[in-house]
Amino acid sequence: MKNFLSVQDSLPVQSLIETALSYKAHPLKDHTLGKGKRIGLLFLNPSMRTRLSTQIAAQNLGMDALVFNVGQDGWALEFEEEAIMSGTTVEHVKEAAPILGNYFDVLGIRTFPSLKNKEEDYHELYINQFVKYCGIPVVSLESATVHPLQSLTDLITITETFREKRKPKIVLTWAPHVKALPQCVANSFSEWVIQWGQADFVIAHPEDYELNSRFTQGATITHNQEEALKDADFVYVKNWSTYTDYGRIYCNDPGWMLTLKKLESTRQAKVMHCLPVRRNVELSDEVLDSRHSLVTRQAANRVWAAQAVISEILKS
Repeated sequence: MKNFLSVQDSLPVQSLIETALSYKAHPLKDHTLGKGKRIGLLFLNPSMRTRLSTQIAAQNLGMDALVFNVGQDGWALEFEEEAIMSGTTVEHVKEAAPILGNYFDVLGIRTFPSLKNKEEDYHELYINQFVKYCGIPVVSLESATVHPLQSLTDLITITETFREKRKPKIVLTWAPHVKALPQCVANSFSEWVIQWGQADFVIAHPEDYELNSRFTQGATITHNQEEALKDADFVYVKNWSTYTDYGRIYCNDPGWMLTLKKLESTRQAKVMHCLPVRRNVELSDEVLDSRHSLVTRQAANRVWAAQAVISEILKS
């Protein structure tokens, strides 16, 4: 594995899931693999689970992990080629990235979309410029369009909690939110489940909330949440803003919030969310505090997803 930017860098998916579960059973089995090596974790946006879990994963492999909050601790970066830097940006990625490539052996980067310019966001300018200029492997800690570490975590959690000898039915359902959020988690979860190929996958959302079809091809898509939830084994709850008329909130119907009543038509479905979650907006207290909820276990598995990815990069 040279870089980890999307599911395409992780094939076959099942093999990476098994590596992660092996680390969960034996966290320090490769504690010398990264000895004498450093991973730099750059955050252009806030993080809690991604930051801490990746640090722990690196340390389990014997690496030194250094965290740098770009917006707070350093100069404002410029990413555009041939930019005339007469505004607020102070340092170009052409200078910053190669220096970081000398300081570190692996670079983890978390960026976020503007939700204003779809073409720019979906071109993944920020993370691709680091890949282009840093000269070392890059791990996506979330980008403008996908969150692969989260999606790997999600499949790890599903794999270890589903014991029946059949394909699980997994439902990704849109939820209301107080502000417009990116499509990253929904995009990424969709393409990982589809690429994994071991589930019946349904996406439910209101009209006008279609995701980019390159992430959802192969899924069943419906605007009827009740219909989608029938016989579900897992329900993944996530808000996202509109893709076609980019970054908007058209519908914020509280009727889309998941409740225990809605789970009655499922197969005692387990409920997932990437966190942080707005209680009683996206998900009700009664669901989050019930035996249906996997959110804590899901978040804890972030360590093993990161450890599997970093180990594959170190080994290659």
